Amino acid sequence: MKDLHILPKVRDSWSYLYIEHAHIDQEDKGICVHDARGRVHVPCASLHLLLLGPGTTVTHAAIATIAASGCVVGWTGEQQVRFYATGLGETRSSSRLLRQASLWADPAQRLRVVRRMYEMRFPDGLPAELTLRQIRGKEGARVRAAYAEASRRFGVPWGGRDYDRDSWDAADPLNRALSAANSTLYGVCHAAIVAAGYSPGLGFVHTGKMLSFVYDVADLYKVEITVPAAFMGVAEGEARLEARVRHRCRDLFVERELLGRILADLDRLLGPAQDSPTPESVDADPAQPGDLWDPAGAVEGGRNFEGV
Repeated sequence: MKDLHILPKVRDSWSYLYIEHAHIDQEDKGICVHDARGRVHVPCASLHLLLLGPGTTVTHAAIATIAASGCVVGWTGEQQVRFYATGLGETRSSSRLLRQASLWADPAQRLRVVRRMYEMRFPDGLPAELTLRQIRGKEGARVRAAYAEASRRFGVPWGGRDYDRDSWDAADPLNRALSAANSTLYGVCHAAIVAAGYSPGLGFVHTGKMLSFVYDVADLYKVEITVPAAFMGVAEGEARLEARVRHRCRDLFVERELLGRILADLDRLLGPAQDSPTPESVDADPAQPGDLWDPAGAVEGGRNFEGV
């Protein structure tokens, strides 16, 4: 029987693997990546997120093995600038999604979540009397100070965030490095959100995009991870800049124990899910529809009407 989890142990996984211009097929209980340099076996059961870039082909058997291992697959554009699609995460419970939706739909509850998101970035907390506009002003000052500090620390001039998504090579090296670092962080946060059963589209601070909640969560970690990774990468030179920045992000994910923090931070922000099903009820048959909603209480078994 497939052992699914209400909350997968994301912290125990490798963070991500990005592959482009390669062929992927199934091998034993994992996958095998073939490219011009040769072949390498990947134990996808230990992997959290597999990002497939341009020029990548993958067999049906490989995707089935990846999905069965609880690894989330994302299809991205060149340099991960575009995120085209993602596969289903490991959990089959909707309890966290329902909790997220209930908080999102209530303006007072949503504001409390937004304030908690900002408070997590200020170790000394925020005065209760501050308005949301004032809090955003403080957050802007915090981020600008982080850029200035990184500029001094790594000796890289900082002229501001300025890039065109449709003209990647026209941006200066530091803006390209920041974009590459942020896209890597977005991918890992996206995978954690999907794996835990939340919706990437129901954002609290950000809104209107299918990745709004991904941007919310990633903003909690940018100053400590992607900003230093980008400035360090540029300080070391421009050769293979984006690849080196992605690798530095991966190192920082491990050093800062990011995968062990994301889901804990999500529960801290949104609170525990209510009326969570037992693991047995989720694991018994992943493909079976769940209960039916009724004003008087859930109808067990997913039958649309009595006797069928």
